[in-house]
Amino acid sequence: MNLILFGPPGAGKGTQAEKLVNHFDLPHLSTGNIFRANIKNETPLGKKVKSILDSGKLVPDETVVELVADELDNEKYDNGVIFDGFPRTVGQAKALDQYLEANGKKVDTLVTLDVPEEELVNRILSRGQGRTDDTPEKIKTRLQVYKKETEPVLNYYKEHGIVEEIDGVGNVDEIFDRIKKAVS
Repeated sequence: MNLILFGPPGAGKGTQAEKLVNHFDLPHLSTGNIFRANIKNETPLGKKVKSILDSGKLVPDETVVELVADELDNEKYDNGVIFDGFPRTVGQAKALDQYLEANGKKVDTLVTLDVPEEELVNRILSRGQGRTDDTPEKIKTRLQVYKKETEPVLNYYKEHGIVEEIDGVGNVDEIFDRIKKAVS
């Protein structure tokens, strides 16, 4: 199963991805984790990504797609994957579909977590990851970028008929139960 976990910053994608990984015994591919590892290790990509993220912008499609395709070539993804934070643009979604199709696979389901904006801002401010863009102003900028550049991915996959919309408000286990029901 190839599943995309989708939603705005602070929707709980990372938290739910961990639970899905354990439940379905599938690997988790998080561009955020890949970026953070590169930033922490101060790789050339990490330095480039850090300066982009610090300005509140998104990493260019070509960089992200190249990174994800390279990662997906690992045999641990042969039986499926849970995508978290990818694809973020329609261009990335199309590139993912092309990559998967070339390898005899497809996206099975996109699960989107619906959470009101006020709740998203509160969650991000309270999670304490210490990101330089975790200020109310920068969070609102990130949410605007999400609406403009990322939300169209949802419509792209709705056209494919594979979207499951999940209420992302409640405790972690309630939300997880909703997701399991939707994808089983």
